[in-house]
Order: sequence, then structure tokens, then C-alpha cells
Amino acid sequence: MKQARARTLTLVLALLGIQLSWLIAPAYACGCGAMVPDPATRISVAGEQSVLRWDGRQEQIVMRLTVNGDARHAAWIMPVPHRATVALGDPALFDQLAQAIQPVHRTRYHFWPENGDWPFDDHDTAAKAPAPAGAGAAVGVVGRQRLGPFDVARLTATDPAALGDWLHTHGFSLPARLKTALQPYVDRHWEYVAVRLAPDTAGTPLHGALDPLHLTFATGSPVYPMRLSRLASTPQSLALYVLAAHRMATRTAIGGLPPGVVFAGRVHPHDSILGKLAAGTPYLTALTQQFPEPARISGDHELVRAAADTPVQQVIYEDRLREVAGIPAWLLTVGGALVLAVAVIVVRRRRRPVIPPPPVQPPPPIAPSAPAS
Repeated sequence: MKQARARTLTLVLALLGIQLSWLIAPAYACGCGAMVPDPATRISVAGEQSVLRWDGRQEQIVMRLTVNGDARHAAWIMPVPHRATVALGDPALFDQLAQAIQPVHRTRYHFWPENGDWPFDDHDTAAKAPAPAGAGAAVGVVGRQRLGPFDVARLTATDPAALGDWLHTHGFSLPARLKTALQPYVDRHWEYVAVRLAPDTAGTPLHGALDPLHLTFATGSPVYPMRLSRLASTPQSLALYVLAAHRMATRTAIGGLPPGVVFAGRVHPHDSILGKLAAGTPYLTALTQQFPEPARISGDHELVRAAADTPVQQVIYEDRLREVAGIPAWLLTVGGALVLAVAVIVVRRRRRPVIPPPPVQPPPPIAPSAPAS
């Protein structure tokens, strides 16, 4: 009996341990890569901003992550189709992009009073709109460098298990199921950028916006890696800026909701980070997409030229009641119509002819009576 109870207790503790490991495990995915913290720590990607520039031969991706959690170290890995170079990006790029795609404000007038207009209220209210391989060794080290708080390794791999082992040996601990998820990239002979993240101050957790990373690699067709996002356990969202010669679109939805276009238009080059990046690729397309079920993500986003360079820009309308000299136009119109109607009635009554009474007809003459005989 004691042995049975001991075995039962061991099984319960084991199941509890499995559940706890899932509770502290990260979502792994963060848009175009995988994020993994140290064991027994947590990290979540609160926000991700990415810029993809493609000039027909070369692709650049500038990505900035905003993270929360108690992890003091974390690893991030991103597959790339060809040999990549890595550098630090400029955070000002994202501020300039936000400025470039901000909505325009326009006034929209309405004639009849609405909620908030007199006489339904004593003041006007404005409508507000809610504010994107080598064939040799299993793992080859292309290069390793230190970029600010990042330890960056550029790798090739012909075996996902060997890639996982190498990363673990060099301080990048990745879960076993991520090794399996990397197999399609290994089959296509993609390479990898593995980054070890550490805060600037030793002993403090990773928190807030990290320095952007700027990746550059050759490719004949633009692609945004998304396959690893299928490992996420919570809904994912994509916000992607695309700079190219023309307006761009995704080839398919890859298992998410249909992508939306927040902005499409030309960026006028000027002496700024965005202007320099947009030189030669002046058309900016800002895309957004939701993935309610990440497990349905079927591949990477392939970007293609849109059917036309139709511009798109969000508009925030401020609804106002149309007025004339500070008086609601509807009140002037209705009041004027009433005054006019009264005037017409009065005039018609004054001009109406007086019909005289009918003439009095004289009584018919009385016939004389016959004489008596």
C-alpha cells in the first residue's frame, strides 16, 4: 500500500512539474524568429516592429523588440535564405516611420443634428477614430561578433539537432520542439542568425525596447520568415513596413486573417534615417495581420508586387454641425421654411376675392283669380 501511494505521489508530482514547465515556458515565437530565455525564467515580446527593404537583389530587415519578464539572458534565432551581415539599427527609424504613415485629419460636416449637437446636448463633440548551406560540417560558423548588448553568431547547418547542440554549447539553450521546427529551413539550406541578448547592466532583467538589429542578405524575391511563429501558444500579430520600388502585398495569408494595408504611398527621400533607407525603394507599404491560431501558420510570408500602386492613408474625420454665422444651418432652413409658409398663407388670404352673396330672386307673380259666375 505504501509503495502504491508513493508511486501515485510521484506521478502527481511529475504531472505537476510538467504543468509548471509549461507555465514558465515562453511562447518561443516573436514574429520573424524564436525567443527563448534561460531555464526557469520568463520573457514575453510585448511589441515588435520590423522594416523590410527590398531593391530587387538584396533584402534588409531592421527589427526592434520590446520585451517583458524576469529573464537576465535570452536567445533569439532567425532563419535567413542567404549569408547575412548583422549590424545595430537606429531607433529613430521607427519614429520616422510612425510620422510618415500617421493619419490625416479632415473635417466632415453634417446638416441634421446628431448626438452631441444642439438641441440634443449643450456642446459639440468630435468623432475620434481609433488610433504593422554548406554541404560540409553539420554546423558551420560564418562569424561571431559583439554588437552592444548582443552576442551575434551567424551559422550554417545541415542538421537541426546539430544546430541545437551547437547553440546549447555556446550559451543558446533552445527547446527540442524548436529543433524540429527548424527542419524545413535546413532542408532548403537556409542559414541562421543566432543572437544572445543580455541587458546593459549585469544582473538586471531584460525589459523594455531593445536596440534594433539590422540584417542584410541577398535574395531574388523578398521573404519575411514567419514559420517559427507557429510554436506560439498565444495569438500573434504582425506589423510590417515594406520599402520597395512599388506597392507590395503578401502572396497568401499563411494561415492568418487576411492582411490589411494601413498605409501605401511614396516616401520622399530627405536627410534622415528613413530617407537614406528608402533611397531607390521609395514606396512604403505598411501591413498588419492577425494570427488567432498560430499553429495554423503554414510558412513564411512571400511578398509580391501589388496589382497597382494605389495610395492608402488612414483618415480621421472630425464631424461638425454645419453652421451659418454660428447658427445651425438646419435651424435657419427649418425656421425660414416655417416663416415662408406663414407668409404664403397670409398673402393668399389677403388676395382671396370676396364672393358676394347670391342675388335675392323676386317671388313669382300671383295669377289673377277667375270671376264668379
